[in-house]
Amino acid sequence: MLSDSEAAELLSFLTPDTRPDVKGHTTGYILGMSGHRDGCRFLRSKSDLLVALFALTSDPSIAIVKDCYHIFINLSADETLHQVLLADVKVLPVLLKRVLDPEYLFSDQICTILSNLTRHLKTCKTVFQVLQEEVGLAQLVEVFCTEGYNKKANFNYLSPLLSNLTQLPEARNYIMDKDRCVIQRLLPFTQYQASAVRRGGVVGTLRNCCFDHAHHEWLLSDAVDILPFLLLPLAGPEELTEEENEGLPVDLQYLPEDKKREEDPDIRKMLLETLLLLTATRAGRNTLKEKNVYYIMREFHRWEKDVHVTAACEKLVEVLIGDEPEQGMENLLEVEIPEDVEVKLKEADIKEQQELEKEQERMRQEKEEEEKKKRDAEGEDKEQESGLIR
Repeated sequence: MLSDSEAAELLSFLTPDTRPDVKGHTTGYILGMSGHRDGCRFLRSKSDLLVALFALTSDPSIAIVKDCYHIFINLSADETLHQVLLADVKVLPVLLKRVLDPEYLFSDQICTILSNLTRHLKTCKTVFQVLQEEVGLAQLVEVFCTEGYNKKANFNYLSPLLSNLTQLPEARNYIMDKDRCVIQRLLPFTQYQASAVRRGGVVGTLRNCCFDHAHHEWLLSDAVDILPFLLLPLAGPEELTEEENEGLPVDLQYLPEDKKREEDPDIRKMLLETLLLLTATRAGRNTLKEKNVYYIMREFHRWEKDVHVTAACEKLVEVLIGDEPEQGMENLLEVEIPEDVEVKLKEADIKEQQELEKEQERMRQEKEEEEKKKRDAEGEDKEQESGLIR
């Protein structure tokens, strides 16, 4: 790493009056440094350098500004730098105001930085507090849901930011405020085909909201009608019987032959986990059973190839076809588990995870063998063709 004198020399080049080519060379060098862990840890102890770099996000040179934002994206991905960025560099007020500017060129980079800063609970709380003081969550949701708000940005990374913020009860309370109609605006993005990041962030937000079981009846009611938005990405083109179709939510009935399922396995798993959370209460279980969710899951299970997603599907199906819990245990999120039972459950989870990984490895090896056989067969065909040509 650099010596203190070398770091001081770098700092001297990060001023507004420095020649653009020298500034550009310096920011490019620091960008390379920020791309690995040791470089990030070194910069953590040089808050004066970081302050100077952040000031250059207002530089007239777009190339220099771009370098600086990518440096802060790299730094914000390292949790050990979060407090320096928030407390010493004080990035939040500036970034939050800029992201609301409909003409700002680097809004997407800002969204990525904010998403990185909210991954961990401690800094997530700080970000939410400053967000509410400076601009308010309402403004961010408005930006996220307004198509074409900024023609230079897509704001897809506002989605994981919202998901991260809903780790916090106060953020969930805002998202599920019955007078604000926020969660209803987010629902259509579970099928936003242009970006898996946006879809995944919204599904993560919905999953976090479903941990608050007190809202389950409202979420499943006509006021929100969350169920079709969770089920549609998991539904395929399979033909169901008339009786099976009629019990489904209207949007799930008689789907076209070209209906595609969600392509990202992580998002499919989150959707299933969200549905499973909704079965934690008796009212939720009854609704999912009455709406024939089982039939969508039956076809999904036949189609799914990812072992981890299949396991999540099987857990949901077990609840849908199982008997009701005994009296006093109707709300599965409130059941107190004895310590010895909890230990056994954790051990069972670890064993299940190991078995799933073994199954995944077996499937991978089978796929590799099939591909090798195919390549060998193609090679033999080419040799035969070559012999005929001669």
